Formats: sequence, structure tokens, C-alpha cells
Amino acid sequence: MEVEVKLRLLDAANHSRLKEILSPFHIKKLNQKNVFFDSANGILASQRAVLRLRSYSNNNNEITRCVLSLKAKSVLNNGVSRVEEDEEEIEPLTGEQCVKEASKLGLTGSRIIKRCKDEFGIDEEMGFVCLGGFENVRDVYEWRGLKLEVDESKFSFGVSYEVECENDDPEKVKRELEGVF
Repeated sequence: MEVEVKLRLLDAANHSRLKEILSPFHIKKLNQKNVFFDSANGILASQRAVLRLRSYSNNNNEITRCVLSLKAKSVLNNGVSRVEEDEEEIEPLTGEQCVKEASKLGLTGSRIIKRCKDEFGIDEEMGFVCLGGFENVRDVYEWRGLKLEVDESKFSFGVSYEVECENDDPEKVKRELEGVF
């Protein structure tokens, strides 16, 4: 079970200010592309599950890593997210091919795709469809013993900003973050 605090930042100015405050604690920057899939009849969404392919690229826009995730039974309450998450790394070339042609997802031999078939009944005939996605830049910080992820996410309809922190005591972390930020 993944438990994390998610706090939305109001705007670009707050995002920039937070990154400036945290700059001494910066660890790395990640360029991510998130693409979502479901069956044509929406079986995953109907059962509160999400199938995501996240690719990481370097500064030359070359994909260096791909992670397939199945998230289920998510609950977001008061800025604290609780979700069952299963992740599996796949070859970057395979990931690129699946984004271009969603039907290839069912042919990957992935453990997560097998779960989608077994637990949700997505068969070969039904297959997978691409639902679209978004890109984000994630800055990672090690601050006061916490790993903070500060995101700038670009959607077709605009940009959003948030801070995430995975932790076993999310309420305490949330109070601490709200008190500082």
C-alpha cells in the first residue's frame, strides 16, 4: 500500500518559490511522461484501477527507463492518498511501442498485464486502448529526513503544481509541510 501526502500548489510563483527554498536539498530532476491505458469498455476505471506507463527521459529527450504501474482501490482524503500499487520495469523500446500502438501492451509478457487479464478480465479480444496522458518535471529533494517530490505537470488544458511525499505517517508529514509551505 502506497501512502503519500499530496499538496497542490496554487500557481507557478508558489512552485518557483518552493523550489528556491528547497534548492540546497535538491537531489535530482526527472523528466517524465505518463500515459494511461484501459480496456475499450473501461473495465479498469469501472473498478477504480489505473494502468500507467511512465517513461523517464534524459535532457536529450531519449527515453532511459519505463515503469508500468497498476494502481487500484485508491482513496484521496484531505491531501492523503492511499492506493495499492504494483510496479514493473519494462524495456524503454517496448514502452515506446505500446504508446504508439496500445494493442502491443497485451503482448509484452508483463506480470502487470497478466494481472489485468486475470483479475480484471481484459482478454486478447478486448485489448487495451490509450487514454492519453501528461508530461511532468519532477524535482526531488531530501529535506528534514523526508523525500519531497515537487512536480510541474503539463496537461492539454493547462499546468498544475504539487508536492508529494511518501511516508508511513502522512498526517504528521502533512502538518509539517503545511506549516512550512
